[in-house]
Amino acid sequence: MTGATESASVAARVPVLNAANGLTLLRLLLVPVFAVSVVGSGMTHAGWRMVACLVFVVASATDLVDGWIARRFGLVTSVGKVADPIADKALTGAALVLLSWYDGLPWWVTVVILARETGITALRFWVIRHGVIAASRGGKAKTALQILAITWYLWPMPAALAAVGPWIMAAAVVVTVVTGFDYLVQALRLRRPAR
Repeated sequence: MTGATESASVAARVPVLNAANGLTLLRLLLVPVFAVSVVGSGMTHAGWRMVACLVFVVASATDLVDGWIARRFGLVTSVGKVADPIADKALTGAALVLLSWYDGLPWWVTVVILARETGITALRFWVIRHGVIAASRGGKAKTALQILAITWYLWPMPAALAAVGPWIMAAAVVVTVVTGFDYLVQALRLRRPAR
């Protein structure tokens, strides 16, 4: 039995309704709550911005916890493998689009990040029969920088501190693009026929 087949067999035996998938579902359900909070703030009302920021941070934290629970307790499922990246992209995508909509973030930043995120997710599904593209340290750094940058943009703060936000976002964009190329190379290697 190959590693991919064995993994799929184990995933098929794990109940879909489990703690890890529940946290992924919670993250998906928090996306509209987050969006309503941002829209309610208009990015001008400090109280609503704080609510939006806290919802974003809680939703982002579920991404760390659901993966850990799934691996630690053997709760990895095929549903979770599909739903987790969808929930991640929905949350990040909503945040970036809304920040750009309210002129807090240049649209090109949103387009670059979302193009990379969508492209890499598609690549992962494209090569899934040949192997898994595991999250790299760079990918984890990318996620951490994106979360930090979005949090920085959402939380109302003095102008001097807010001025740091674009620098964090610039670092997030650079790491996002570089890791995107790294994942592309990995995907092409997985798809290359064995010689």
